[in-house]
Amino acid sequence: MPPAVDSPVEDSRSGDDVPAACPSGVARRPPIRLSAKLLRRGVLLVLLGLAAVAAGTARFWSLAWVSATLAGQGKVGLTVMAIGCLAALVGVMGLGLPVVRARRLARGLNRRAPVDSSRSRIRGPRIVALGGGTGLSCLLKGLKAHTSNLTAVVTVADDGGSSGRLRRDFSMLPPGDARNCIVALAQNEGMLADLFQYRFEKGGDLAGHSFGNLLIAALTEITGDFLEALRISSKVLAIRGEVFPSTLENVVLKAELESGDTVEGESRIPLARQRIRRISLSPAAPEPPPAVLERIREADLIVLGPGSFFTSIVPNLLVNGVAAAVAGSAAPVVYVANLMTQPGETDRFTLGDHLAALRRHAGLGRIDFAVVNSAPIDPAKLRFYETRGAVPVRVGQKTRMLLGHRLVEEPLTPDMPQRRVSDVIRHDPVKLARVLIRIAEMCRRAE
Repeated sequence: MPPAVDSPVEDSRSGDDVPAACPSGVARRPPIRLSAKLLRRGVLLVLLGLAAVAAGTARFWSLAWVSATLAGQGKVGLTVMAIGCLAALVGVMGLGLPVVRARRLARGLNRRAPVDSSRSRIRGPRIVALGGGTGLSCLLKGLKAHTSNLTAVVTVADDGGSSGRLRRDFSMLPPGDARNCIVALAQNEGMLADLFQYRFEKGGDLAGHSFGNLLIAALTEITGDFLEALRISSKVLAIRGEVFPSTLENVVLKAELESGDTVEGESRIPLARQRIRRISLSPAAPEPPPAVLERIREADLIVLGPGSFFTSIVPNLLVNGVAAAVAGSAAPVVYVANLMTQPGETDRFTLGDHLAALRRHAGLGRIDFAVVNSAPIDPAKLRFYETRGAVPVRVGQKTRMLLGHRLVEEPLTPDMPQRRVSDVIRHDPVKLARVLIRIAEMCRRAE
């Protein structure tokens, strides 16, 4: 079903108010009419919002984070800050509406309203992407140009940085990966997206926190619901798709190493610098939000990766019912291999090792397509990575024969060279998205 097209704007004024036609036959521009009530409301919201932000910030900083748990008044300060920010945002958007509407009318753009494909989730294939970290957000950036039917399922085992601190202080789920996905799916990556990603560099205990993480934390406190906090944040940025945590339970990631030792905590696992024998969650098999399994069942394409293999991708599959839903889905399942191995997680891993680990951990023996980069990587950057124990993910001959045509090798690195050798190598979002959309369309035609 094609996306709905807005009807031409109807003039609800009486016949006496409609301007007469111009002698040339061209319709006269309608007069610009701004709602004074709407303007006053917008200004009031902005002022109240700024006042609330100031009051919340004063309360927040004056306490200097006296308690590590931010009990009582610390939470009040953060909550007031968030309410103020939301009020100011709503006020700004309210002020912008009559201005935009006036400009449209002045230019005669009211004859046919533009098609806004984001208003409906019926445009493009239904794609579910499971992962976390920068890999998943990079993927979503490219896919949102092809479909608004996007569902990101993010891991919630993060215990480091700003997310880890908020998780400990508020006993909430870590917001960082979800925030990155929300920003990646934003229709317009402008000031609001920059605001969500803004990270405080000073301010005592405020340093290191991103604004988006604090906003999600405050919304979680206000609503008592992490899912609702993500929904409101998504609405503020008008994202093309939706973001879900893989579980709402407070899980801890555990790794059994080759030495037999066990390491707890997502941030500590790579520091062990040993080959990982098995990854598990505590508590084991936590329940997912019902919508996660529903989206997987309805999907036209399921994507695993790219991203940290053992700390971002595998944990999602350890959530109760997720791996079974992926395996039982009618949609093709695509694994996107990382460009490089990850020290402390996938040292010396080939593509075959990654696929074997998926089978070993989640019983996921079904991978319909594996996508691997075929573009050469700058030698200087390779040498830089090798000094840190990372090498490109290779495809062994046995894996190549087993996968056959299901192995998709494409140039997936950016065309523009990176400025510094130390810059992280990432997939080009546009190139990766085109490959995945091509796979989805090919499978649809084969049905």
